[in-house]
Amino acid sequence: MARAPRRGVGKRRLAAGAGEAAAWRVQRFVSLAVLRRLARDRRWTTWLAVTPDRAASRRRFGPRLPAGVRLVPQGGGDLGARMGRQLARPPTGPVVLVGLDIPALGPDEVAAAFRALGRRPWVFGPAGDGGYWLVGARRRPRLRLPFAGVRWSSRHALADTLTRVDGPAALLEPLDDVDEAGDLEGLRPESVMASRRVSPRP
Repeated sequence: MARAPRRGVGKRRLAAGAGEAAAWRVQRFVSLAVLRRLARDRRWTTWLAVTPDRAASRRRFGPRLPAGVRLVPQGGGDLGARMGRQLARPPTGPVVLVGLDIPALGPDEVAAAFRALGRRPWVFGPAGDGGYWLVGARRRPRLRLPFAGVRWSSRHALADTLTRVDGPAALLEPLDDVDEAGDLEGLRPESVMASRRVSPRP
């Protein structure tokens, strides 16, 4: 899941500390690097759920998208409503959603999430700010969404969600996103280039 990179839109805390141009460059660079990394892996099909909805096309989102990535709109509502819509989207089977503003995110983390769904109905990737960078669901025998009443963009987001999940949840290793100017410290191009909707191929 990602916001289409646009100057002056999104990453407001990062822009406040690093400037509009720097925030746009970082958002664009990190999101495309992570997307390419995940899309190369043939163990799953990669979907890109985009906001705003009008950007859900290759022409509008940008010409440098990896081949094979399917674009879909996120739709309206808060973060929980938008994630719930992607979790319920066909085809059936396990699904993992990730944000594209996680510089360290790669195929290993996504593969670990799918393995965890073999043991638990839900999986989360905790973030240092109390939120989460990944959510995955087995979706069988049914999907009951846990996002109502979650205090988004707060240190309570993960804890709130965990109290609402239907069954036990697995937790992955914590990773951090890039939200503020201080998060850019130690972020080098090689750390981004190395190492949503994402669902396994049949």
